[in-house]
Amino acid sequence: MKHERLASLADGIFAIVMTILVFQIEIPHLPSTISSYGLARVILDLYPLFLSYLLSFSLLFTYWRSHHFIVSIFAKAVDVTLTNINAIFFFFIGLVPFSSHVLGQYSTVQTSIIVFSINVIFIGISLFIMRRYIKHSKSIENAETTVVEEQHAYARILFPVLCAFGAIIISFWSKQLSLVFLTIGILFNLMPASTRITFAIWNTIIGKSDP
Repeated sequence: MKHERLASLADGIFAIVMTILVFQIEIPHLPSTISSYGLARVILDLYPLFLSYLLSFSLLFTYWRSHHFIVSIFAKAVDVTLTNINAIFFFFIGLVPFSSHVLGQYSTVQTSIIVFSINVIFIGISLFIMRRYIKHSKSIENAETTVVEEQHAYARILFPVLCAFGAIIISFWSKQLSLVFLTIGILFNLMPASTRITFAIWNTIIGKSDP
């Protein structure tokens, strides 16, 4: 299989899933006589769904970008095992509209946070396995990367996973704080300098000079 086939499939899946997200925001059936103020109140009451949409769209965008780099740039070839790992990755990507809608509809319920967090965890883990397989596969040549570049790449993949784990644990005490953890995990990958700042802080803590 050529890169283009897998990349086209990925683009199509991400495009469909990201579009489906907005269909989860449904305005309830209202009487035609409703006032402008009443309609505005109804729309404002949908803010948990809008926040869930924003969170999920950002999540999908960052993982689409990561997947594109790993499969189209980092990997120089595609084999059966890599396509199978991609199938697992796409499976969990396809579940995002469901977990996102559950989170938006029941954002104050712990189960909804756990469902969304588990979805994020499995997406991240499957992407981590994908990159590890490409890196160590004997049948796939990969682009040369430095140790620092590898550290930064894995940090971007695993940080949302760790935040999702943290969100599950924290949800037993505070649902609002657990949602903050999920948001931080996604914002981390939207910030270009996030890994550089993180490693700089870590190196300062342990007294190590930046490479």
